Amino acid sequence: MIFFSDARDVVSDIPPNTTLTIDLELVSLMHVVDVSGDLMVLKKIMKKGEEGSSRPEDGLSVWIKSTGKLEDGTIFDRFGFDVDGGFQFILGEEQVITGLDIAAATMAKGEVSLLTIKPQYGYGENEFRGNLATVPSHSTLIFEIEMIDFIKGKEPWTMNLQERLQAIEALKECGNSLFKTQKYERALKKYTKALYYMDEKPIEDAEARKMSTLKVSCLLNSAACNLKLNDFRVAINYCTSVLEIEFHNAKALYRRAQAFIETSDLDLAATDIRRLIETDPQNREAILLQKKLKQLEAEKNKKDSKFCANMFAETKKYTNQEPKKMEDGISNMKITSHNPPQFEEHTASSVEAMVVSPTSLQSGADNV
Repeated sequence: MIFFSDARDVVSDIPPNTTLTIDLELVSLMHVVDVSGDLMVLKKIMKKGEEGSSRPEDGLSVWIKSTGKLEDGTIFDRFGFDVDGGFQFILGEEQVITGLDIAAATMAKGEVSLLTIKPQYGYGENEFRGNLATVPSHSTLIFEIEMIDFIKGKEPWTMNLQERLQAIEALKECGNSLFKTQKYERALKKYTKALYYMDEKPIEDAEARKMSTLKVSCLLNSAACNLKLNDFRVAINYCTSVLEIEFHNAKALYRRAQAFIETSDLDLAATDIRRLIETDPQNREAILLQKKLKQLEAEKNKKDSKFCANMFAETKKYTNQEPKKMEDGISNMKITSHNPPQFEEHTASSVEAMVVSPTSLQSGADNV
């Protein structure tokens, strides 16, 4: 991509329909990276980062300096310039807009990049009041961002129990926020990471109940994400894990029944719905799901009956055609009721010639 100096100040009093001659100087060529994968967040590296530098991962603290502009050049925000070390946030925790979050995850230490962020990854339909100007709704944003530093967070096995519980609750809440905004894949990552934190150390008895409650909640939320993403087999596995902890968990039975319906395992869905209604006969959602299941079963039975009827009709048609074919074959046969004269004259000698001795039959067998 080619960039030009801003020439708005030197262009004036040019009559309309004027043919222009312009001298251009190529200053630089910049590689454009499609950070989001859908052309909604584009990154142009203006200054490369440290050679061999890794990239930050979700959960790491990063420090940046950034200037945010509108497409017309209006600066609406600047952050990280008035504090030592830059502006700090935790990557992947929705502490900044999505476009800035995912772009920062691709940057090396010392890298300076220019980001173009479409509204879907910015402030969307909302108006945002920045420190320096207001961002109208549906605005495309331009950020110049410098990655100052990032530090890897504590691993679960280095945390005490209280730290782990705090981290799990934070991940769960972040996942819930993402789920509410229909960002199911990102929400699922938060719940998965929260479950990972649960498996690192044995749980003290005093906190076992709290940890178990958090685990069930994250498993159920993971199942909900997979239902939204049409990963029904995975959703079934998450629900089954919940039912191994809480045998009559209503949400697990309901969501697993939903998944079984989608995988056409109607008998298994019926079993879960029956268990759910036995536990809570007034569960309105379960009753509605049962009606849906009965309708699907009726449609399936109708299709099966139609298929069997068609098969029976084809078999009957084939069976009825066979006698007619046999009759036609017999009527086409020509039977001769008398011997030719030559055969009558030589019948005796022909019969004698047909007598085969046992010796000749045995010798013939040797040649087979």
